[in-house]
Amino acid sequence: MELSETNLLSNEITDSDVNEVEIEKVLELGLYDDNLNSFANESKFSIEKVVKALSSPTRRHILYQIQHSSDGMDVSNIASSLKMTEANISAQIKKLQDAGLIFCKYCSGNHGVRKISKIKFNQIIINF
Repeated sequence: MELSETNLLSNEITDSDVNEVEIEKVLELGLYDDNLNSFANESKFSIEKVVKALSSPTRRHILYQIQHSSDGMDVSNIASSLKMTEANISAQIKKLQDAGLIFCKYCSGNHGVRKISKIKFNQIIINF
């Protein structure tokens, strides 16, 4: 799915300012009790969002595809490689982005703007 400038949301346009972001080596998450006392390491990432994002086989396949690409992947390429619709892949990418597992940038394409997704972490560790 090629995105045109007219159908980008205003909060997505700010993502186009993302320059090359270095891949961090490890995302380490911790668990908290009801009083927000840490059971493990503190993290700026929500363990619930990350675990929910990773609970989907489709999203894990998308992460694998992105992780094994050298320059990131756009929605069309991911949809083609996984034999899924671009709309489904786009929705799944949004959930991965909201969980902080990938970042996206916008590039010019043949028919408008392309959203390129890149992996943020090489490894995820969840401490219990």
